[in-house]
Amino acid sequence: MKNLIIKQYNSDYYPLWNDFVALAKNATFLFHRDFMEYHQDRFEDFSLLIFEDEKLISILPANRLGEFVFSHQGLTYGGFVFLETIKLDHAISIFKLVLAFLHKNKVSKLQLKQMPSIYFDCFSEEINYALYIVKAQIFRCDSLAVIDTTKTYKISKSRKENIRRGQKNNLEIREELNFELFWNEMLIPNLNKKHQAKPVHTVKEITFLQKRFPESIRHFNAYDGKKIVAGTTVFISEHVAHPQYISGNDDKNELGSLDYLYHHLLTEVFIDKHYFDFGPSNENQGKNINEGLLFWKESFGAKTVVQNFYEVETANYGLLDTIML
Repeated sequence: MKNLIIKQYNSDYYPLWNDFVALAKNATFLFHRDFMEYHQDRFEDFSLLIFEDEKLISILPANRLGEFVFSHQGLTYGGFVFLETIKLDHAISIFKLVLAFLHKNKVSKLQLKQMPSIYFDCFSEEINYALYIVKAQIFRCDSLAVIDTTKTYKISKSRKENIRRGQKNNLEIREELNFELFWNEMLIPNLNKKHQAKPVHTVKEITFLQKRFPESIRHFNAYDGKKIVAGTTVFISEHVAHPQYISGNDDKNELGSLDYLYHHLLTEVFIDKHYFDFGPSNENQGKNINEGLLFWKESFGAKTVVQNFYEVETANYGLLDTIML
């Protein structure tokens, strides 16, 4: 490829960036600038745009922290974003250019949080090959529990019993636009009690994002009469429905609330999505697995999809010079 140029993102590129995301083969609404910038005060943005003869051909959502650049710490996944027309040799040239650019700008290492393959419009693992050539190291690996809804999946007897329990208890499932009830009465207390943690998004932030992306962020609560007993916030992309938040009260097993809610989502709401991604059950940076959580997800019929996290020394860009014979 000739005449490749890198530009660091600024607001002048807002429409161009978002138009590219809409056309890319491996992008979701998480890469839209409105989503990336809701927490811009927490990160030093270092997103890059790569042009060939003034035409945008790739982007890298990223942030910088000292001598490290990350793809992007505020997002669930990231990496290089391409159009469907990209060829392997083109992707390698782009990767080399970016590594050299980062090295010149005193960035010693690049960390890539790769997008799981279920989110692709088509095959898009060019950078995975290039990472091997530059001796990148996998420093974290998460195991996602995913249901392929186009194939037969087996729900366990215990899950079916809880689903029937939810039906017998006449639980009501409602889609909501107001997040405060779930956040304040269920999600925040449960996260604090079980993990001494807080939701990544505040009520204000998730409300803003839902209003900006109403078709991509949906929320559902389950009620026993007037009392909320379970809830989930789902992030939706072209091929995948992914519960970003999930929580139930202490009676969830007796009432069957969580299982009833998720069966409804799988069989009614998101039946047209290719994949239902329960997300990881990992703790300790991928080194451990929450066995109970994994058991619950797999008892719905979920199987394992891996998400890899790579670290590469930018000084290794020269290793990409001698690939093509």
